[in-house]
Amino acid sequence: MIILKLGGSVITKKDSINPEVNYINLNRLASEIKSYLDGLNNSENNISNLNNHNNLIIVHGAGSFGHPSAKKYGIGLEFDENQYPEKKIGFSITHNDVSKLNNIVSKALINEGVPVIPIPISSCVITKNKRILSFNLNLLKKYSEEGFVPVLYGDVTLDTEIKLAVVSGDQIINYIASKLNPGKIILGTDVDGVFNKNPKQYDDGILIESVSSLDDLDQFDLTTNIDVTGGMIGKIKELLLLAEEGIESKIVNASIPGLILDSLNNKNVKGTMIKK
Repeated sequence: MIILKLGGSVITKKDSINPEVNYINLNRLASEIKSYLDGLNNSENNISNLNNHNNLIIVHGAGSFGHPSAKKYGIGLEFDENQYPEKKIGFSITHNDVSKLNNIVSKALINEGVPVIPIPISSCVITKNKRILSFNLNLLKKYSEEGFVPVLYGDVTLDTEIKLAVVSGDQIINYIASKLNPGKIILGTDVDGVFNKNPKQYDDGILIESVSSLDDLDQFDLTTNIDVTGGMIGKIKELLLLAEEGIESKIVNASIPGLILDSLNNKNVKGTMIKK
């Protein structure tokens, strides 16, 4: 099984004031995913495996479709009871926004011939203090067994302590990977991996090829690009929890044509490994 993350910074124009899709990246990535699945099909000798060939799970971020509304309404922050009506509206707006993006992502994959099935986190997850408390994976596993490609995404959810929370795509990956033990996790972002400086601001940033502890990052500037789900540092923390269980991940640049396809095909590509 492979878990593939399509970062919101890649499939949307994340800094856009209004929700905006990066269709160039999205359509290309959908094509690369289809090429990967076709390659698996062509390599299968046993026809009985053709409908169960992929074992691929896709998780995508929210980018400009979720972060602005979640931040505006303070979803995931504590609030007074008299604020609850407004918070519920903000919760609904945020879910509606990320669902729109999921529909667009799913349509792009379907147009390429990928049999996807969206699984909304808000309908199957409950959190406790912003961490996943319960998540019934039976449906996800059944769809995967039948040859579908489940598509999950960062979303809002009910929380037993703070009532309303945001669950990032990276936390979703952490949870399902710890339960399903995938052979590979690939995280596609809009940079080559983790750098000692923000590569979008500094030309002399150095790529960190491997991270095994948060201590490795103490000397680096990770304060930039922080969003409601934690930005790069939040991503690394989630992946390090998996590394403790022996599950390795790689952060790569999904903005580069062909790189996700190469990663899926187990080719050595530039990026940052998160491992123990």
